Formats: sequence, C-alpha cells, structure tokens
Amino acid sequence: MPDEPEDESLDGELLDQTDIDALIVEAMDEPEEIIYDPEGNKVRTQKGPRIETYDFRNPVFLTEVELRRVRIRHEEFIRYLAARLSIFLRLEYSLKMSRLATLTYSKYTETIPNPAHVVLFKLDQLHGVGAIDINPRLALTMVDRMLGGKGHSVHGERYLTEIEMNLVDDVANIVLDEWCRQWKTERELNASIIGHESNGRFLETAPADSIMLVLAMEAGVGDCSESIQIGIPYYTLEPIIKKMYEDKEKEMNPELEDSKKKWQGSFDKVDIPVKAEWDADSLTVNEVAHLRPGDVIRFPKDILSETRIRLTNTIKFKGEIGLDKNRVAVRISEKLEEKEVEQ
Repeated sequence: MPDEPEDESLDGELLDQTDIDALIVEAMDEPEEIIYDPEGNKVRTQKGPRIETYDFRNPVFLTEVELRRVRIRHEEFIRYLAARLSIFLRLEYSLKMSRLATLTYSKYTETIPNPAHVVLFKLDQLHGVGAIDINPRLALTMVDRMLGGKGHSVHGERYLTEIEMNLVDDVANIVLDEWCRQWKTERELNASIIGHESNGRFLETAPADSIMLVLAMEAGVGDCSESIQIGIPYYTLEPIIKKMYEDKEKEMNPELEDSKKKWQGSFDKVDIPVKAEWDADSLTVNEVAHLRPGDVIRFPKDILSETRIRLTNTIKFKGEIGLDKNRVAVRISEKLEEKEVEQ
C-alpha cells in the first residue's frame, strides 16, 4: 500500500522548547495598567486589575476595618446602656450583641415580627429616619416594672396602648441618648422620637434598596429575655463613620495632620447645587389642604435678611436677598459654624 503524502500545512508550525518557555513566561507576566491620579497624570500600576467577587443581593458598604471599629463602638454602647437601664428600672438589665450587619431596607423590615413595637427617630444634625424595634413582650415587661411591678414576663403578645407607648418612649429616649453619646468625639448628636409603628410591613422611611446598619441585641430583664433591634440608614451614619476613620488615621499618622492640604485642580469644574431658603412659617395640614391659586401667605418682615445658603445638602452661609440689576441675588453676611447649622 503506497505511503500517504505528508501534510505540508504543518510545516513551520511546530514550536521548540525555547518558544514554549517564552509563551509561558508571557502568560504568567501580569500586564501593567495605566490609571490617572486626581491631577490627571498617568500612573503605571505594577500589577494588573484585581478581580473580586461582589454579592449584589447583599452589598457591603463598610470595610472590615470600619466594621470592626463600629462593632467596638457599639459594644461600648451596649455596656453603658445596660448599666443605665438597670439604674432606671431598679432591676438588673442584661444586654448582649447578637448581630451587627448591613442589610437592605426591604430585608431589614422582614426581620421585624408582627405584632411589633417600632419607635421611629431622627438625628437632628443628620438626614434619614432610624428605628428601634422592641419586642412587645419585653416592652410590656418594662412597663410593668415602671408601674411598680416585679418585672415578671408578660404572657402573650399584643399591641401597646397609648399610655404604654409613652412609658416605653422613656426607655427609647435613654437608648437614643446613650447611642448619641458614643459618637460625641465625632459629632454632637441629638435624637428625637417622631412616631411609632406596630407592623414592619408598613414602614416606608427609606427606599427598599437602601442599606441599613442593623444592631440586634438580646435583652434580659427579670425573667423576660427578648430582642431589641436598632436600624439606621447607612447614608445617615456615613458622615460620622468617615469622621471616625479620619480621626483614627490622624492618630496613627500624626504627620498627616500637620501636612498642608493641596487643592486638586480637577475639582475646579465640579458642579455644586446652591440654594437660597428661609425658615418662613409653619402651617397645619388643614391650612395646606385649603390653599388655592391666588392665596397670599404672609412672611415676617425680617425674613429677607435671614436667608440661608445651602451648598448641596449643607447650610454654610447666611445672607440677605435682594435685586442686582434685573437678577435676584443674595449678599452673604455670615459664615455659619457647624454647631449653628440646623439641617
């Protein structure tokens, strides 16, 4: 049988050992990546892009370092709060952290049982509404103790009456006061109760996909052991967490505090919304509902000189509004300090 002709198409495609080694080295070499710094200069990185897994269903907005510092701060909060509540109720009050995590608002509301007693609060210096979820059985046990009882666990779960809500608000105010005190080094905070809810399904204090920092605690008073849960939007906490991180960096690197800040030229073209506003007057819901086109609302005479200038979401200046040729203008008269600013 005659020999088959050799396939000439394979000629020149065989690689020797040197070529193979070169290809392996090239494949293992991580290419350089060019990025740009804030001043627009090219910077070459020594390694290629790093790929990390990301769970979009359960996003994490705090780094491990930040979460550890927040956890330490809340452990101190729990320790001091347990002591204050023990003195307030004149009965041993135990608190233990069971979870500190970030959840979406929709998942957070799913963790609230029904029936529930939810106290809604607002931090006056920050944006957003937080919630304290107190198990009704625990709330009723504390109410019983506040009214002179022995603090025995109340059997069965039910909704709280108006009088019982007012008594539980005294406990909630202690919780809020102690929580704000823990952040005193970063920012002076004041919290106020703005409402109540008895079912987590009806809560609409934040968008469903917004991130909440949720602190769950196991509370024990008398023979009752139930949960207390505090949920605060991440965008509310972001300013004080950022301040805490900066203070820690300065403490670890003192030279950073002394170094002069350098303005980045790339920031010159950043647009910042500027608004002029007044604290004019207050109207009842009934008065607002009856407003019609052509109605006149009277403002105080000195309101023009009490114009506030808001940059993005922060009030920075106070001035007087008037006319400059054919345009409305505000003449800045005073720069407001942080303590003077009321959001």
